[in-house]
Amino acid sequence: MIQWGVDAEVVARCFGLGRVVRLSDGPVARGRQGQVWRLDTTDGSWAVKVAFEAVSEEAAALSTEFQEAARRAGVPTPEVRRTAEGAVFADVGTDGAVPVRVHVWVDLQPPDPLVDPALVGEVVATIHRLDRPAAGPPDPWSTEPVGAEHWDTLVADLRAARAPFAEQLADLRDELVALEGWIEPPAVLRTCHRDLWADNVLLTTDGGLCVIDWEESGAADPSMELAAVLFEFGRSDPGRARALVEAYAAAGGPGAVTRRGQFSMLIAQLGHITATASADWLSPTPRSPSRAAAHEWVREVFQEPHTRRVLEELLAAVRAASTP
Repeated sequence: MIQWGVDAEVVARCFGLGRVVRLSDGPVARGRQGQVWRLDTTDGSWAVKVAFEAVSEEAAALSTEFQEAARRAGVPTPEVRRTAEGAVFADVGTDGAVPVRVHVWVDLQPPDPLVDPALVGEVVATIHRLDRPAAGPPDPWSTEPVGAEHWDTLVADLRAARAPFAEQLADLRDELVALEGWIEPPAVLRTCHRDLWADNVLLTTDGGLCVIDWEESGAADPSMELAAVLFEFGRSDPGRARALVEAYAAAGGPGAVTRRGQFSMLIAQLGHITATASADWLSPTPRSPSRAAAHEWVREVFQEPHTRRVLEELLAAVRAASTP
C-alpha cells in the first residue's frame, strides 16, 4: 500500500506497528515543516510524518528525547514510536529516500488561540519545569531581527510583483522595525519547545490539551517563550493574559514576563515568519507550495498585529497580576 511515495508496509515493519489496514489517501495535516499521513494497523492508529527538509538522526534525537521527557513529566503529547533499533527516523519511500517518523495518533481539534488560558499556562509551566540544559546555541529565528534593510527590500520586491499584501506590509514596516529595537539576548538558556503557537497547542476531541511538533526544540529563555505564549493565547484580553500567567506561576513555572525585552522571541519569530512567507509568495517552496498558501500564512500576522501598544498592554496586565 503506497501513497505519495510512502510505503505503508515498510513503515509498519520498521516501526513494529502490526499489519497494515489502511493508509490515508493523502496528507491529513500539513505544517510548515512537513506533512502527516494517518496509518491504521491491527495494533492501532499512527501519525506518519514526512519532513520537507532532511533532518539528521542526531538532531531529531535531541528534540525527541525532550518530548519523551516532557511526556514522562505529565505534558500531554503524542507518544513517540521508535524503530526496532531505537532510531527516530526510518527510510520508507519506494526508492528508499523518504525518511519518516511515527507517533501514536491523537484526535485533535482545529487550532484555537482562545482555548482556556489556564490550561495553556499549566502545560507550559510543566514543560519549563523540566529545566533541561540547552544543547547548543539559540536559533537566530528566535533571537535575531530581520532588519530594516531586509524589510525595505521585501516591500519593494512585493510591490514590483503586485503582491496583494504589499501595502499591508509597507504600512506595518515601521512598527516591525521599532519592535526589533526591543530585542535583547536571552538571559537564561534552557531547552524549550520554541514553537508553542496555537497550531501546536491543540484541544483533543475529549477536551484536553495536546502539545505537538517538538522538532524545533532547543535553546531558549523560558521567560521569552512564556511571553510569546502570552501573546498567542492572550492577545489583547487582559483577563486571559492574567489567567495564563497565574496558572503558569501556580504550576511552578520558572519564567516571568516583567519587561519589554522578554517579548524578543515573539518579535523575532513573527518577524521571520512574515519575511519568510513574503519570500515564499515571491518564490514558492515546499513549505508554501503556492502563492495562495504563502498569502494565507502571512495573513495571520496582519489579522492581529503584535504592535507595541498590544504588547505594552499585555505587559501591564501581567504586572498587575503579580502585584499583591
